[in-house]
Amino acid sequence: MSKPLKQIHLAAHFPGVNNTTVWSDPAAGSHIEFSSFAHFARTAERAKFDFLFLAEGLRLREQGGEIYDLDVVGRPDTFTVLAALAAVTDRLGLTGTINSTFNEPYEVARQFASLDHLSGGRSAWNVVTSWDAFTGENFRRGGFLPQEERYSRAQEFLATANELLDSWRGDEILADQATGTFLSDAKAGAFVHQGQHFDIHGRFNVPRSPQGRPVIFQAGESDEGREFAASSADAIFSRYATLKEGQAFYTDVKGRLAKYGRRPDQLLILPAATFVLGDTDEEAAELAREVRRQQVSGATAIKHLEFVWNRDLSGHDPEGPLPDVDPLVGEEHISRGRAQVRMYRDPIAIAREWRELAAANGWSIRDLVINTGNRQTFVGAPATVARTINDFVQADASDGFILVPHITPGGLDAFADKVVPLLQEQGVFRTEYEGTTLRDHLGLAHPDAGSPAGRVAS
Repeated sequence: MSKPLKQIHLAAHFPGVNNTTVWSDPAAGSHIEFSSFAHFARTAERAKFDFLFLAEGLRLREQGGEIYDLDVVGRPDTFTVLAALAAVTDRLGLTGTINSTFNEPYEVARQFASLDHLSGGRSAWNVVTSWDAFTGENFRRGGFLPQEERYSRAQEFLATANELLDSWRGDEILADQATGTFLSDAKAGAFVHQGQHFDIHGRFNVPRSPQGRPVIFQAGESDEGREFAASSADAIFSRYATLKEGQAFYTDVKGRLAKYGRRPDQLLILPAATFVLGDTDEEAAELAREVRRQQVSGATAIKHLEFVWNRDLSGHDPEGPLPDVDPLVGEEHISRGRAQVRMYRDPIAIAREWRELAAANGWSIRDLVINTGNRQTFVGAPATVARTINDFVQADASDGFILVPHITPGGLDAFADKVVPLLQEQGVFRTEYEGTTLRDHLGLAHPDAGSPAGRVAS
């Protein structure tokens, strides 16, 4: 008997601070004007995507002591944008990255519960930690938290936020959703939490929201991050977009769920994915090469190399050979506030590998960065891309993808118009939303499923 086809989950990432967007393209628009966010969200909803995702930046990136302005400078507040998008969408999930290192559980729980009410049950929280003291300098507690404690704080932060959100559960804590009037106020919102990181007590002032709690996302790649996701998250982002690597990650993370009493379908795995479409596979491949050259200017290539070399390489020709000197290894780094610094844990070995690649292929610095950086995940005619996405999901390399277009805000339009209909024809993607909440879209149970407790009276 054949295995039933899995349904594909699709989401859209509004890029924000990144090196994905082609800023020089005439079609590129603002990353801060609300019209860009609204266009992007409406396209995702028209295509029946599960959710829109916003990342977060708590400090402007720097390189060599100066603001890194080769991608984008500045980003509006996540909650403000998501709340505004709730008013111009009806079904699309609204997911935001909110830091657990420099916020407080009461504040974040209140903001997400409010967003869930405003959106009719469409909120989701990507729980992240801040790994560097550089970001922390913007906050009163700047840099106080040792890196090894970041996940313990994040786990307690999430558990505490859930205690606050759950403080309105129980038949004796029902309220009128329209007015917030208590039907019985004996224990409504009461909470006490004493732990390593938080010691708080009081009353939570937002009634139980339509989803009970926001959907929880997590993006950790480390063993600690994977364990955190297996124990606490509803979905985990993945950076693995090749079939073999995706299957290995999928098997590893799903295999951790049983010890927490969870089933494999209770955690979705969603890699980020870029794409380039053309009328033919050949046209798409040529366009993808051009997009990569636009994404990696000569100046960008030099800055990228500086991430690894930890040196000022501004005197080098991006169309010339790699530096002869080795990277500087130490605590101080030329680049601050960028995740790439953590990716290259052995810069000497990376430099050796890159020199070998450059010599074997006749690559310049720019060629090397173009060919070793973030290339497009899916390239081809719409039918090719639709088939490849479905192959990945059916082969358990992912449960779907979070799409990151290289043009904002209109880069998602072609995918919505040309690829989504093909997935719908194959019967692996919805033609209409079947529910109203993000939990409905993702196939996740309500936290109060099976019990009337915690529901607000309508």
